[in-house]
Amino acid sequence: TDDVEDVEEFPRRDRGHIENTLRLTEEKPADDYTVALQKLRKIYHSSIKPLELSYKYNELRQYEITDGEITSKPMVLFLGPWSVGKSTMINYLLGLDETPHQLYTGAEPTTSEFTVLMHGPKLKTIEGIVMAADSARSFSPLEKFGQNFLEKLIGIEIPHKLLERVTFVDTPGIIENRKQQERGYPFNDVCQWFIDRADLIFVVFDPTKLDVGLELEMLFRQLKGRESQIRIILNKADSLATQELMRVYGALFWSLAPLINVTEPPRVYVSSFWPEDYQPETHRELFLKEEISLLEDLTQVIENRLENKIAFIRQHAIRVRIHALLVDRYLHTYKDKMTFFSDGELVFKDIIEDPDKFFIFKTILAKTNVSKFDLPNREAYKDFFGVNSITSFKLLSQQCSYMGGCLLEKIERAITHELPDLLGSISKKPSSLNCDVTGCGEAPKNRYKKH
Repeated sequence: TDDVEDVEEFPRRDRGHIENTLRLTEEKPADDYTVALQKLRKIYHSSIKPLELSYKYNELRQYEITDGEITSKPMVLFLGPWSVGKSTMINYLLGLDETPHQLYTGAEPTTSEFTVLMHGPKLKTIEGIVMAADSARSFSPLEKFGQNFLEKLIGIEIPHKLLERVTFVDTPGIIENRKQQERGYPFNDVCQWFIDRADLIFVVFDPTKLDVGLELEMLFRQLKGRESQIRIILNKADSLATQELMRVYGALFWSLAPLINVTEPPRVYVSSFWPEDYQPETHRELFLKEEISLLEDLTQVIENRLENKIAFIRQHAIRVRIHALLVDRYLHTYKDKMTFFSDGELVFKDIIEDPDKFFIFKTILAKTNVSKFDLPNREAYKDFFGVNSITSFKLLSQQCSYMGGCLLEKIERAITHELPDLLGSISKKPSSLNCDVTGCGEAPKNRYKKH
């Protein structure tokens, strides 16, 4: 029969579970979040950005939110060593194999660019320089990493239903014996930019070569605080016998344990993400269940798009508020210590060198709604005030106007009322995920659940 010939020639997996779980066959239009996103944009511009600009927050965190970022789709980031199957996995999820759209793959390091896969009416490649110049996209801040990096950034528009709702980012593989300078651009800084903005981070490993070296250690240090977004993927799992796979699973956790400092470890998916059929005499049922769980995770991120975006802006507002309170405290202390005969530079150097002597950070902790876990690094303020003179800032009490009100009050109102109210106004739709069927064990959590 034709089927037998197929199997003998080049057995391929059925893709039905991908289309069903991601609901790619549904004709209904994607949810229209335009009104809510416009409200979010207005809250950001009227209540958060004025304080952010006044206290030069983006110079502390090198972080600026653009309108393109507020309205952007959820981003899924693929990270990991070279040749573990990141590009192959993207080809598989999008069904790009043996099409003109497929990403190039191979045994040697093949992806040397950061590749952004987006939705578009027809197949089109966009140069990094063009992406960074377009302020309507969320990638314009990448310009700061220089021309060498922009030459390594590429955008591909594909007319695919999944990409209407999510953006995929494929990254160059981590090569352990390569120095960062050889890349010609600040690789870790670029990774951090994408990590900060990703809604889901897939860290992919090949069980036949688990090598946790310096570059990977650095990457996991950058992932600190983003544990709820991380999913670890043990790819190519059907290439090992059961006993060997169990051994590798244990070795992976042993290697990563010092790097992931949380009580609840990230979810690990064990499967083989490519179109060819599983190897004979391997755990096909388990691998298929794992794959469906991962797809449900992805669906949940898409469904939580707006909630996550509001939570992200709120977390940003909390950081901006804390930064403004700290600069205000430094300025108060400076003014208190200054006398007619004081040398301003020496007075401020004393404060910067030992802020604890002047209870700067402790005073902030006594304020309402400030967690010690949200406080920036003391060292960061040495650099910040090295560039920005303390006398160039105004006290918070002076940042008020008759018509506009006080900047601090506005950002506090956004954090405590406006953003939570906007979140509450979004009608919750019951999820169609069913973990009883797939054995995923737990519904994927919404990010920033602490706040």
